[in-house]
Amino acid sequence: MFPKSPVRRSGHLPVEGDHEIYWEESGNPDGIPAIYLHGGPGGGLGNGGYRAKLDPERFRIIALDQRGCGRSRPLVTEPGYDLAENTTAHLIRDIERLREHLQVEAWLVNGVSWGSTLALAYAQKHPDRVHGVVLMAVTTTSRFEVDWITETVGALFPEAWERFAGHAERAGACRRGDDRLVEAYLRLLTDPDPAVRDAASQAWADWEDTHISIGTGRVHRDPRWDDDRFRHVMTTLVTHYWAHDAFLDPPLLERAERLAGIPATLIHGRRDVSGPVVTAWRLHRAWPGSELLVDEGEGHGGGDMVQAWCAANSRHADRIESGRS
Repeated sequence: MFPKSPVRRSGHLPVEGDHEIYWEESGNPDGIPAIYLHGGPGGGLGNGGYRAKLDPERFRIIALDQRGCGRSRPLVTEPGYDLAENTTAHLIRDIERLREHLQVEAWLVNGVSWGSTLALAYAQKHPDRVHGVVLMAVTTTSRFEVDWITETVGALFPEAWERFAGHAERAGACRRGDDRLVEAYLRLLTDPDPAVRDAASQAWADWEDTHISIGTGRVHRDPRWDDDRFRHVMTTLVTHYWAHDAFLDPPLLERAERLAGIPATLIHGRRDVSGPVVTAWRLHRAWPGSELLVDEGEGHGGGDMVQAWCAANSRHADRIESGRS
């Protein structure tokens, strides 16, 4: 990794409605513009660890907290928040608004997990604004992927999945004929009763800790869950987007031809049972000019994958600089 460069400047950018998007910039102000799109949905920028994945001497590093989370305003959990104003199309427009605000002509787009879905959707909408794409823990948030992570992978963790599904059933959120657990959890996480919302957020957090545990030897509790505000924000946004197939119709893989001509590096762990490698494989097959790097020992992220992420950004910088000369 690279030294984590300090934030040089930051701010809140007014976008549609009453939303203000938090953004920050670090690295070389004259370097290659690169934007980082965080995971979740709702994971936020956190402590800025992403800044260590891009060479601060070569890149002008830009990132934002996606609407409704992190330091953006308002948070999705604030009274009166309209979830209808939080869709992938809104997020893409926010990114474009930030690009214009910072006077960036085009940038290298980085995305991790959910951020890779958003990166793909942005690149398909604005291919002329993308120098290249680097994705780690590749997702497209298709219905297959959502049902896999909330239902199918329960075959590997039957005890934990029974607790996860049982909570929704006991809370009365499962409706007759409704066999999608993610929709039941969205109802719980938007319930008027704060106690119902809190219990559902805890149950969802426990399930997430379980299904990303392959390769670690045991289930680790993500310390971010101890922050009630973070846990409520992320679980609300995750279920909102997942229950609506990320508001992507047609799905990303069905319009992969829009990515033609954009260089890309896709990095995925073979042991990522939360998001099976078949998604990255299908995307690679449909995307001429992409390279797929599968780490045989990693799951949904890990040290070796991070090193591959750093190296991929450096290779793309070489390519971009060569094209400018």
